[in-house]
Amino acid sequence: MDRREFLKQVALWSAGPILSPPVFDLLSPAGAAEIHMPEILTIKGTDLPAMVRSMTAALGGMEAFVKTGDKVVIKPNIGWDRTIEQAANTHPLIVSELVRLCLDAGVSRVLVFDRTCNEERRCYQNSGMAPALEKIKDKRFRLEYADDRHFVPVTLKNGRVLKEWSFHRDALEADCYINVPKAKHHGLTGLSLGLKNIMGAVGGWRGRLHYDLGPKLADLNTVIRPRLTLIDASRVIVKNGPQGGDPEDVKVLDTLVASRDTVAADAYATTLFGRLPNEIEATLEAHQRGLGQMDLDQCRIRRLDA
Repeated sequence: MDRREFLKQVALWSAGPILSPPVFDLLSPAGAAEIHMPEILTIKGTDLPAMVRSMTAALGGMEAFVKTGDKVVIKPNIGWDRTIEQAANTHPLIVSELVRLCLDAGVSRVLVFDRTCNEERRCYQNSGMAPALEKIKDKRFRLEYADDRHFVPVTLKNGRVLKEWSFHRDALEADCYINVPKAKHHGLTGLSLGLKNIMGAVGGWRGRLHYDLGPKLADLNTVIRPRLTLIDASRVIVKNGPQGGDPEDVKVLDTLVASRDTVAADAYATTLFGRLPNEIEATLEAHQRGLGQMDLDQCRIRRLDA
């Protein structure tokens, strides 16, 4: 099933005429050939909006990812009732700049959301995300909470562990999905990076995902494939993540990492924590399935000036 037919099935299921969930079939580890030697960009500095602009410009501008009239989903981590200084969530200045760049490129809609772990209103407010994004006065932009009405079931034909799970409908239907995770320690997965950020775009009881989480994250990432992954490592939690809370557990790195290949972005970000990519099960599993490049020797790494 190609993307157009898959989205048609999502729409039909949501409207009620069909009873069985749409089937998602990963047609190509094919993509692996296209991203055999992906480009990874990294930049260090303190002016986050300027750093975002530099990275997108170096990748060909936002127009390389979106076109006029596109519907865009930007998916940050807003999962925790934590402040910017506590480093559990994506920095709001990164997200707001990406929104502005998409709007300037002429898209028809930009949606930002996360399915939070703590109470959603506190997460959106105390993370700084809502106050920052409320400054964007454009009818094409919306920051919304994710609730059960937004999720539709999908059958994962090639899932190794998961055979069916529910996904945020707007994430499935977006012309462009931009993944903006927070880099941080995670007690179950070692690190929480780009592949792990899919958790905020899926429904159901996420506790069921926590056993065998690495393979399950790879399964989920066969469904939603970001056009761009931009990892926020400006401030990172180095222990007691993902929720954190203790300022002593936070390290300031002033770094962003970006790639069209989520696996490659994760692999590079892993090294910021003094670890190897193959130590993170989700990265290894996704690489082995052809979802992206984990071997940094097979990547083109560009370090930009802030």
